[in-house]
Amino acid sequence: MSENVVHLHKHTDPPAEPVTVDTSPTVLTVVPDAPPAQPVPLWVRSGRAVKTAITHEGTKTAVRAVARHGLYTFNGGRIVARRAWDGRTGSRYERMIRVAEAVGNLEAAEEWEDRLQRFRAARHHRRMDLLHSPVDAAKGVAVGAGMSVGLLVALGVVMAISTGQAGDVITPLSATIDFIALLIRIVQVVWGPALTIGPFLALLALWSVGRKQHAAPQWALPANARTGEGEPITPSIVVKALRDLGVPALARAIKEMGDAGASMLGPITIAGCGVEVDVTLPSGVSTNEVQGKRRKLAENLSRHEHEVFITIPQAARTVRLWVADSGALDEPIGPSPLVTDDTMTADYAKGKAPWGQDLRGDAAALSLYQRHLLITGLSNQGKTVALRSLALWLSLDRSVQFLMGDLKGVGDWAMFDGLATTLIQGPTDEHVIQVTEMVEGAVDEMNRRIQAPPGTVFPPLIVLVDEAQVAFMCPAKDEDRRPYGGSKANSRYFMAVRKIHNQGRAVNVLMWQGTQDPTNENLPKLVREGAHTRASLALGTESQARMALGDKAVDGGAAPNLLRPGLDRGTLVVASDGITIPAGQASLTVRTHYIDDIAAEAITGRARALRDGVTTLHAIERGAAHDPLADIAAVVGDAPRVRTKDVLARLATRNADAYGGWSFIDLKRVLDDAGAEPYKSDGVMVVARDRVARALANRDSDGSASADG
Repeated sequence: MSENVVHLHKHTDPPAEPVTVDTSPTVLTVVPDAPPAQPVPLWVRSGRAVKTAITHEGTKTAVRAVARHGLYTFNGGRIVARRAWDGRTGSRYERMIRVAEAVGNLEAAEEWEDRLQRFRAARHHRRMDLLHSPVDAAKGVAVGAGMSVGLLVALGVVMAISTGQAGDVITPLSATIDFIALLIRIVQVVWGPALTIGPFLALLALWSVGRKQHAAPQWALPANARTGEGEPITPSIVVKALRDLGVPALARAIKEMGDAGASMLGPITIAGCGVEVDVTLPSGVSTNEVQGKRRKLAENLSRHEHEVFITIPQAARTVRLWVADSGALDEPIGPSPLVTDDTMTADYAKGKAPWGQDLRGDAAALSLYQRHLLITGLSNQGKTVALRSLALWLSLDRSVQFLMGDLKGVGDWAMFDGLATTLIQGPTDEHVIQVTEMVEGAVDEMNRRIQAPPGTVFPPLIVLVDEAQVAFMCPAKDEDRRPYGGSKANSRYFMAVRKIHNQGRAVNVLMWQGTQDPTNENLPKLVREGAHTRASLALGTESQARMALGDKAVDGGAAPNLLRPGLDRGTLVVASDGITIPAGQASLTVRTHYIDDIAAEAITGRARALRDGVTTLHAIERGAAHDPLADIAAVVGDAPRVRTKDVLARLATRNADAYGGWSFIDLKRVLDDAGAEPYKSDGVMVVARDRVARALANRDSDGSASADG
C-alpha cells in the first residue's frame, strides 16, 4: 500500500481550504519555511580566498622555493666564511684536538697539536715576510722597469741600425706605451659593468655552495631531497642515530653526557665507498643490543639496511660501524684481473687468488695454500661463479691437478675439460656414485703420499665437488648396503671427505665444496667444520649463517643472512686466515668479480697452453681389466714428454686400485719390458710420448697385447 506524505507549512493565516486526506496511511511532516538567503559579507569571502591561496599547493611550493634559494645563499656565505676562517686560523686543528681528547686518543691529539704548531709557525713567517714585502716589491718593480726600458731601447737601436732610421730607436718603447694605454682603456670600459655584475656573481657562487651542501631546512628542500638519503655521515648524525635506536640505557647515557655523546665516537674515516667509525658504548649497553637493531640504525642514518655493517673489534664494549655511500654497493666493481691481464699466472704456495673487493674498495685476495674450502649460499646467488673463479686462477699454476664433480651438470665446469684429470657432470644418483668413487680415489692417493719417504714434495691435488648437497642427500646404497649419502659412519661420501679433511692438508690433497642452503641434513657438522676457509653468500636465517661460517664469525658480526637475495648476488662473507681481515674482526665481506663462461673459456685456454696435455676422464672405472702400457699412453696424452712422478700421480688418479701403490720401479719395469724406457731430460726422469706410442704400435702389430687383471 502506498503512503501519502503531506507537508504542512507554518503560516500565521489559516489555510483557505480544508486539507483532506484519503484513508491510506499517511506520514505527516512539518517543514518550516526556508529563511531568505543572506549575502556573505565581503570580509568573509576575502578571508576564504586568502586561506585558499595560502594553503594551495602551488603557494606552498613557491614559498619553499623562495626560502630554499634564499637560505642556500645565506648559508653558502656562512660555509664559505667558515672555510676561510679555518684556512686562516688553527680552529680546524683545535677541533680535532678536542675530539681526540674526548675519545681518549692521546696519540692523535698530540699529532694534531704538532700540526697546529707547524701551522702557527708558518703563519708567523708569512706575516713577518709581509713587513718587508713592500720594500722588496718596490725594488723589484724599479729593477724590472729599468731592465725592461733598457731592453726596449736596445731593441730600438737594433731596429734603427737595420732600417737606417734614427727614429726607430724609440719605436719599441712607444709601442709598449700604446699597449699599456689600450689595456687601461679596456679596464675603464669593463670596470663599471664588472662592479655591477660582480656582486651578483658572488651571490651566485654562494648560492651554488649552499645548494651543493643542501644548506636549507628539510621542509624547504625539494621532495626528492627531503628524505636525507645520501646525507654525509657526521658525528652528530651518528650520535643522533644511536640515541634514537630504541635502547633506553643508551639514550639515557647520551643525554647525560656533557659532550652530547661525542666521547663515544672515534674518528670518522673514509673506508672505500663509505666511512667507518668505532663507537665505545656506555656502561650498561651491550654490543648485541646494537647489532640486533641494524635496520633501525641504518634508517636513522638515512641508509638502507644492506648499506650498514656492524662488526665487533678487539676493544671491549665497542662496535665498528661501516656506512656505505648511498647506492654505492649497487654499482659493479669491474672485471677480474684474470680477464684483463692475459699474462697472469698463479702460484699455489705463495700467491693469492684475486677474488674481488672488500667494502673499503681494496682488492680482496685469498690464499689457497693447504686450505680446505667451503662455499655455501642460497640458489642462484653466484656460488658456482665464486668457486670457479678460484679454480680458474689456480689452473694457471701448471703443477696443480684437479678432480672435479659437478652435481648440477649444466656445463658450468665444462671449460675444465682437458685440464682436470677427472670431470664428472650430472645430477643423478649414478653421478653421485661416480663422484664418491672419485673422492675415495683421492683418499687412496692421499694415503700413498702419506707413506712416501719424509720430505717428499707432492703436487697440489684439488678435489672439487659443486652442489655437494646432492651427494650428502643421495639415497643410493652399494652392494654392501653402505649408503653413498648421509652423515653416518658408513656413509661413503661423508667418510671420504672426512678423511681428506683429517690428513689431506699435509700432503697437498685439498677438498673444495660448494653447497646450497646449509642444514644439518645436506651439510653435516663435521664436514663444514673441517674447512679452513668458509664463505657464504646470501642465506635465509641466522641459524644457517652459523652453520655456514661458525658461531665465532656470526658473533663477531658476520651476517650473510642479511644480504639481499638476488640484489647482492656475488657478495659473500668470508671467514678464513687466508684473506686479510681487519684486526678485531672475525670475517670479511667481499664483492666477488664476475667471470662469465666466455671469459672462463679464455682463461682455461691459457692454462692448457701451460701444461703438457691432460686426458680428462668423465667416469670412474673400478675393478675392470686394465692395460698398464695403454694407461701410461693415455695419461701422457699429447705432451712430448712427462715427468715420471707426474705419470705416477695421473695413473693413481685414473685407477687407484691398480696404480695407487705403484712406485718408480713398477713404472720402469713396465716401460722397460715394452722398450719405452724412461730417460733423463734436464736432470729429471721423464717418459717420452713417442717411445710409448711406438711400443704400443709394435705390440699391437705383433698381436701381443695383454691386460692385467
